[in-house]
Amino acid sequence: MRDLSKSTDALADLSIDYVELYVEDADAAASAWVERYGFAVVGTGGSADHRGIALRHGEIALVVTEALSEQHPASAYVLEHGDGVADIALRTADVGAAFDTALARGALAQRRPEPHAADGRVTAALRGFGDLIHTLVQRDPAEEPGLPAGFAPVPGAGDEQTNEVGLLALDHVAVCLNGGDLDTMVDYYCDTLGFRNIFEEHIVVGSQAMESTAVQGASGTVTLTLIEPDTSAASGQVDDFLKSHQGAGVQHLAFSARDAVDSVRALSDRGVSFLRTPSSYYDRLGRRVALSTARLDDLRATNVLAAEDHDGQLFQIFTASAHARGTLFFEIIERQGSATFGSANIKALYEAVEVERMKQRGFHQR
Repeated sequence: MRDLSKSTDALADLSIDYVELYVEDADAAASAWVERYGFAVVGTGGSADHRGIALRHGEIALVVTEALSEQHPASAYVLEHGDGVADIALRTADVGAAFDTALARGALAQRRPEPHAADGRVTAALRGFGDLIHTLVQRDPAEEPGLPAGFAPVPGAGDEQTNEVGLLALDHVAVCLNGGDLDTMVDYYCDTLGFRNIFEEHIVVGSQAMESTAVQGASGTVTLTLIEPDTSAASGQVDDFLKSHQGAGVQHLAFSARDAVDSVRALSDRGVSFLRTPSSYYDRLGRRVALSTARLDDLRATNVLAAEDHDGQLFQIFTASAHARGTLFFEIIERQGSATFGSANIKALYEAVEVERMKQRGFHQR
């Protein structure tokens, strides 16, 4: 038995290694990430029951996995949820210490530590929210993230990548939870994985409302924004997600960018659609955020939102969901010193989601 008294900091170095999505068609999913978001295929892997493709853009590492038989969990996942995030893999220097420490604090085990002789990695897995898991990954310190155990790298992958869309890293992951589960999941991550509560918000959009709490790992590099519907208000967009996704799951991945305006323009040219912001938002924006006239005009032209706090400025926008069920979407976020989420922006972002939701409802009712 490992001496847990010597591993009190075993969870302090957790960082995101890769995000795995279970998909119906791995080739189609990988092509979309390459063509629309400028990712490069960096590895492939699989077995008799599944195949996977690893992609990277900047520090963002994604894996798309397709089941080849009903025995692989991706098969049941896609049937229940459609394509979606199934694993947020966390890198650590010592999987055994991290796993034992988390279990001693009440975490739920999915898979015990297992060494992989072929590549020298060690992995284990813990349960997260809903049916999502967290694979713990231990690899050579000099090795780049993103290749799961057993994957073969693609020689020279990404060498010619220019990163013209300007994405940098995974800023945070937003999660929709069933009503009443927020406090439980906040406690779970804080108690078992050493996360801390860094932000709370009550968001009202029309007659609906939602509660949001952001939790962050000790390293400051893993942030989950946990959202539940306010059950005392009218049913709304979080309820719609939970119904369409059939339970808790990842609502969006937020990618940090060098310049949000430049990224939106480059991604739009590649076919990515973004939610629109009412013009009235920009009529008032200059009164609360110090912006040049040219910058304000660029924000208005690209529908990017802006906020300001004591540490700096924040710029962000949501994509329109291209998911068949209208669930998963993405965010582009630029931080110029700001470490918060921008209270005014959060409301505006979800108001934009609401406009899109109403448009989709009108389309489906025709």
